[in-house]
Amino acid sequence: MEHDAFLLEVADGLGILRINRPDKLNALTADMVDTLADLCRDVERRDDIGVLILTGSGKAFCAGGDFDAWSSESPAAFARHWVRNGHDAFDRLARLRQPVIAVLNGHALGGGLELAACADYRIAETHIKIGQPEAGLGMIAGWSGTQRTVRRFGAQIVRRMAVLGEVLTASDACNAGVVDQVADTGAGLDAAKDIANRILSRGPLATELSKMLINAAEGEDAGRVLESLAGRISAGSDELVEGLAAFRAKRPANFRG
Repeated sequence: MEHDAFLLEVADGLGILRINRPDKLNALTADMVDTLADLCRDVERRDDIGVLILTGSGKAFCAGGDFDAWSSESPAAFARHWVRNGHDAFDRLARLRQPVIAVLNGHALGGGLELAACADYRIAETHIKIGQPEAGLGMIAGWSGTQRTVRRFGAQIVRRMAVLGEVLTASDACNAGVVDQVADTGAGLDAAKDIANRILSRGPLATELSKMLINAAEGEDAGRVLESLAGRISAGSDELVEGLAAFRAKRPANFRG
């Protein structure tokens, strides 16, 4: 399935989403950010996707936001659209009910690292670099690079990248907990498929609920998680059956407790 600069392949419960702009190191434009949000809505509804792998086409993972796209925005438009729309898309990715595995097959710098932070599990190929170079351009991270990254990686390692400008190797990132696994160059996708198949062999409902609860525990949309879990309980209750029957029959409901 093609969605502009993204490719989505689905087989045997596994979805592979590739950012497909290799000539620009898979840098994201405003249209691509909007497309990513739409794709996440689609993936969320699909019963044939139990795990999603996110990676880049060619030799890049994602170079973050396209420089020409964001640098030409006025300050007001940058804040209102570029930053907010990016948050919307990345939040949808981070909050997918399906586990997400990011395969960093190329450098993950700036927005590329923010994108990787949305995943539940990160595999870095051995040759890549990871960092937050925004301050070197007089800019700050705008897609939760000082928020979600801190929740998921810890404040000190984010300080080292965002404030000190430290660039991590794949091995450094694994030791710091920024990535979960290091794979040889070119072997990241196969490693991700192994992890995905392990996840798919487990209880799908228990996996989904576990992810939601962990997200809530780290402050990732706790309100929606609580209401979703409560809604799942109430939607299967005898009370709802009686309430709907009473509504349709225009009679008082007889709730038995």
